[in-house]
Amino acid sequence: MTTTHAGTGAEASPTAATTPPVGSLEHADAVELLGLVAQLEHVAFARLAADSALAPTIEQRLELSRFAAAAVERRDRVLARITEIGGDPVAAVRVYGDVLDDFDARTPPGSWWERLLKAYVGYGVADDFCRLAAEGLDPGSRAVVLEVLDDASHAELAVAELDAAGSADRVLTARLALWGRRLVGEALGVVQRLLVQRPALVRLVALGSASQPDAPPNAPTKLFGELTAQHTRRMARLGLTA
Repeated sequence: MTTTHAGTGAEASPTAATTPPVGSLEHADAVELLGLVAQLEHVAFARLAADSALAPTIEQRLELSRFAAAAVERRDRVLARITEIGGDPVAAVRVYGDVLDDFDARTPPGSWWERLLKAYVGYGVADDFCRLAAEGLDPGSRAVVLEVLDDASHAELAVAELDAAGSADRVLTARLALWGRRLVGEALGVVQRLLVQRPALVRLVALGSASQPDAPPNAPTKLFGELTAQHTRRMARLGLTA
């Protein structure tokens, strides 16, 4: 059914139809998750820029610098969506300024390979959480989040490098398997703290879960089960035991 403006007969724009009303709970929740995604992309930019300086080869340095630039572009797309729906992008990002500080303090990588695995496995948990929470967003915001998080170029580089290194060094493989287990434990702790501190994210997870026909009554339980399953799949791609 076509929505029209009263008294004009003009069709509402698709963007307007998928934008939550400013001041509504749906609007505030959307701004919260978009702010988290934007902050994660901002952190990814800083991390990738640092990785490009530390990478062992010039080819890797060039590739990682391109990934860093792409993270800025993705971040700005999310910030633009916050503005589009009437939010304050700076304030939305500021809320999550220290979201990964404790995680990073607890998981300093000891080698290039540990650094790659941390990016692929550790930060991957945060991305997976945002994908799942995005199921509770309005269609326009959900599309932006899922498109931004769909860029797997850096993950493919990490997989290729780690797979090649592990195939040639079984001791390294065993060490990385242990490192991966530590990373996922700490990353799930970040998600747990977010759910305790940010009620908006709990609501979005519950909304997304309720839209599934086989949804269990406890949405957080399903959430952590899915995050763990995604981690297991990532580790399996590398031939590592989760």
